[in-house]
Amino acid sequence: MSAITLFEEKQVRRAWNHAEERWYFSIDDAVEILTDSVNVRDYIKKLRKRDPELDGYWRTNCPLVAMPGADGRQEGFHSRKLQGAHTARREGPPQLET
Repeated sequence: MSAITLFEEKQVRRAWNHAEERWYFSIDDAVEILTDSVNVRDYIKKLRKRDPELDGYWRTNCPLVAMPGADGRQEGFHSRKLQGAHTARREGPPQLET
């Protein structure tokens, strides 16, 4: 299941992983919301180039997950999962994993 949700009236792509019972959210969308960057992928690329620790973390902890792109077709977006998303309905909002 894939869906688009809103955060501060901006779209955030997400996908449900049935095997893990967790939501994966698009990092590109989150960075765009937090930075108001015009070219998010270029912004992230420059950030990773400047910070080797972030780059290493990114490659091992931010998998590409298929989500609908701007044209509606499925694309791979770097994503992060939410910890405890399957219990969020009972316990309140989930926390991002670090």
